[in-house]
Amino acid sequence: MSQEQNSNGKPAIGPYRRPENGGRVGVHEIIALTLSAVWLGLATMFFVIMPRDTGGTAEFDPFTFMITLLAVFMPVALIWVGTSAAKNAKMMREESQRLQASIDAMRNAYISKQQDTSAGSNSVLEKKLEEIASAQRNTETALAALSGGTKTNALPQASPKAAMQSAPSVPETTPDSQPSLALGTPAEALENPITVEDFIRAVHFPESESDKDGFRALRLALRDPNTSALVRSAQDVLTLLSEDGIYMDDLIPDRSRPEIWRKFAEGERGRTVASLGGVRDRSSLALAAGRMRQDPVFRDAAHHFLRRFDQTFAAFEKTANDSEIAALAETRTARAFMLLGRVAGTFD
Repeated sequence: MSQEQNSNGKPAIGPYRRPENGGRVGVHEIIALTLSAVWLGLATMFFVIMPRDTGGTAEFDPFTFMITLLAVFMPVALIWVGTSAAKNAKMMREESQRLQASIDAMRNAYISKQQDTSAGSNSVLEKKLEEIASAQRNTETALAALSGGTKTNALPQASPKAAMQSAPSVPETTPDSQPSLALGTPAEALENPITVEDFIRAVHFPESESDKDGFRALRLALRDPNTSALVRSAQDVLTLLSEDGIYMDDLIPDRSRPEIWRKFAEGERGRTVASLGGVRDRSSLALAAGRMRQDPVFRDAAHHFLRRFDQTFAAFEKTANDSEIAALAETRTARAFMLLGRVAGTFD
């Protein structure tokens, strides 16, 4: 079996395996044994060659004996202490390499898992939204059939419902006259207000470069005076969050009932609406909280976005039904609101 190799071309040690060194004498031990043998040999030669006093009987001196033992064996002990230190340093370097390899493997696995989860969550979310839309169309068809086809067909087809009440309309003009606008009235005031469907699609932002409906809704929202500020502020915070690797598609917040959202739109705060902060991803919350404390630009953008969402949703709630509020809660903008609102203490 071929072993993996590290950047130095040497076989890499697995993150959970010890070095395969067991029982064998290494280079450090060979050097220590050699130095010890050389020193003991020199000491033996010294005592053999050193002349002895033969004039009388030598007396045993314990102090001299201890000094002699220390002089002989202390260098040997120092040699083995140095060898042990060098061996431990090598083991620490190998352990550090294994730990780094383990961290890299965990990081790569986490990134691939997040990518797979993001792709899976997108497909599941799209399927659920498609099922909800299909069920809603079937319900509307059944209600129209039950209410009587002849009477319904006699009525003109209603235009799509506006997402929120627009600004006061401009007085109608005759075909022969030019439209007269009050001073400072923007050209966008002449356009029809954005519909609920386009508003929800716009605050969710396009899925990909080929999402024509998403870009069309986004352009309509940017031209609408009631929604453009929210869309631009949402773009800012989503861009800043992505710099820390926080993406709304990775978050799966707890769902709150539409009546809780309505209470929030009516101005209630605290425990009554605490369930709106349904984001439970600890890493995203920690990263966002740290960025909120340390980055004043991010903090200002987040508070501006929270105010815009609060104001826009309060207007949206007045004309939206429960299914439309539930659909809005699934958008990327709403998830960013749940995340930053919880970090900023909006739901406390």
